[in-house]
Amino acid sequence: MKTRKARVQAVGRPPAFAYRDGELHCERTALSALAKKFGTPLYLYSQNTIRERYRTFDEAFRGVPHTICYSVKANSNLSLLKMLAGMGCGFDVVSGGELLRVLKAAGGAPSFRPGLAEGGRSAKKVVFSGVGKTADELDLALKSEILMFNVESEQELALLGARATELKREARIALRVNPDVAARTHPYISTGLHKHKFGVPMQVARAIYAAASYHPWLDVAGISVHIGSQITDVKPFGEAMERVADLVRDLRGDGHHVRYVDAGGGLGINYEHGDLSEFPNLAGKYAKLVTNALRGLDVHLLLEPGRSIVGPAGALVTRVLYNKRNNGKRFVVVDAAMNDLIRPALYGAYHEIVPVVEPEASKSETCDVVGPICETGDFFARDRKLPCVSDGDLLAILDAGAYGMSISSNYNTRGRAAEVLVDGKKAKLVRKRESFEDMVRNETV
Repeated sequence: MKTRKARVQAVGRPPAFAYRDGELHCERTALSALAKKFGTPLYLYSQNTIRERYRTFDEAFRGVPHTICYSVKANSNLSLLKMLAGMGCGFDVVSGGELLRVLKAAGGAPSFRPGLAEGGRSAKKVVFSGVGKTADELDLALKSEILMFNVESEQELALLGARATELKREARIALRVNPDVAARTHPYISTGLHKHKFGVPMQVARAIYAAASYHPWLDVAGISVHIGSQITDVKPFGEAMERVADLVRDLRGDGHHVRYVDAGGGLGINYEHGDLSEFPNLAGKYAKLVTNALRGLDVHLLLEPGRSIVGPAGALVTRVLYNKRNNGKRFVVVDAAMNDLIRPALYGAYHEIVPVVEPEASKSETCDVVGPICETGDFFARDRKLPCVSDGDLLAILDAGAYGMSISSNYNTRGRAAEVLVDGKKAKLVRKRESFEDMVRNETV
């Protein structure tokens, strides 16, 4: 029986998820076969979609010297990091643990005794961001010879200077400046206003740079800015970079050798619908605004995409446990939960949810898709019109490649999901399902 076509594909090329012969596939592999082999809940990632989106982003900036530093917090699976490193990608990290992941993915992290400051490997395409870097983390990054520290405060700068002096390692620095630009996104992931905890005000940056320039182990090398996440209106990026460009001119006038501008990340994706042309067009517009603002400055541009690279490449596959009604309201209870994917509970975020077997009938019903955790906030969709499904059916929660597994937890003593990387008809288990023994290994009785 010929099945109807449906819009179930990600933004990237090739489409990560599409119906083939009535069943949802990741690339050329049926999701039902993967669920049978690996169980549910299950994270799936399309290798070719990640590769294609990385190349699209890289190509958008082909006209200027640049390095893409993938934002590890979006999805930190070692196999994904290794794949991106193999394509020449750099990395943006926000913790010593993320740096260790990058080191391991790039060829094996060293063995560490308790504490992070015992040594490191070269990580010359890594930038270290984050507002609360510890001395141990700074030591690890210094010994690993990272590209640059994105410094968030005067206190952090003082600590970095002290650790660099102690280790006799030069620290290349950029201050993360706060441009006070409003990003049109959820307030929890907006970071560029004065009321946010990130960065230093632009009006005090010159004084901090001046103080840093006298330190023998600090190299004033760049400026960093990041205004938020999941931004689809690119105009705020251009506004922020125009302010950064003015600061570059001021700092050079003060005698500083500024040669890097870290434009941060934050380019969003369309979670509700997408088409094949959207991402290349959006990336092109974003690149044009950023590069136009910096024209004539002869700087090396650093970029920190995360969600826009891996978001549409991933899906969370879950099985329906029960169909439940309370006073006429329908609940579809699934085996995935907020510990697996917290974005809907945390941000009220939208994810498209589709049956793995393509529905042949037009019958649908409004329902809440919820998990088993003992929290009212444990939901993936509320009052969503979905095709009717039966107990035991599989659903796919789309665009879950970013900020899914990386924010997962063991709440309610639930083991974290398995992760599988799909390449055409091949499927590689890149993270085993967490067992009870895994969860309690570090506890004592």
